[in-house]
Amino acid sequence: MGEHHTVASFDEDLGAISKLISDMGELAGSMVGGATRALLTSDNALAQRVVSDDAIMDARQRELDDRAITLIAKRQPMANDLRAVVGSIRMAGDLERIGDLAKNIAKRVGTVGLSVTPRDLSHSIDVMAQLVLVQVQGVIEEYAAADAAALAKLRNDDERIDVKYTSVFRELLTYMMEDPRNITACTHLLFCAKNLERIGDHVTNIAENAYYVLTGSQLPANRPKQDETAMSAPAA
Repeated sequence: MGEHHTVASFDEDLGAISKLISDMGELAGSMVGGATRALLTSDNALAQRVVSDDAIMDARQRELDDRAITLIAKRQPMANDLRAVVGSIRMAGDLERIGDLAKNIAKRVGTVGLSVTPRDLSHSIDVMAQLVLVQVQGVIEEYAAADAAALAKLRNDDERIDVKYTSVFRELLTYMMEDPRNITACTHLLFCAKNLERIGDHVTNIAENAYYVLTGSQLPANRPKQDETAMSAPAA
């Protein structure tokens, strides 16, 4: 009876950690989507909500860390279970960073303003943000569904975000060169686009950790990476 109770308690502890990952993933998607909408519509109230949500994200990560450390100390999980607990700690760290990056986008909303963002540039940033949002939402859904193959594909799909970021980067440089009055707003937008690209990188980390938790194997290290902005300049 005692052994059965211990197993049940362990499963409950592991379930609580999985629930926190799911909740953090849902909040991450909400924050990324909200920050992007706020940026593209100059919605300062929505931006402030995203900034406030970051405190909730941080609190959930702290709770997950506390639960995971206690579980390891008291239950001494073996093999697959230990992998799940450690993987959850790593995934929570990346989700917390996604929250930080969404908050950073939201904090620039008031500075960018609505009138300075050309429609085609807004569309480009929106397309990039939607790619990122699909990744954020997908990685948690696929982990919950224990779909390792989908996680491997999603990890490689980050290349599309990198390519879009390079395109947005070049567009922003072009606008800055065309009219110096665009420089301040475009610089803020450039930081926002870079934060979206970094969110994609954190999703990649989550996918890799989730894949390892599910399979016990590491994905190959040679994922394509195509951020060409370090050497890029707008066409003459």
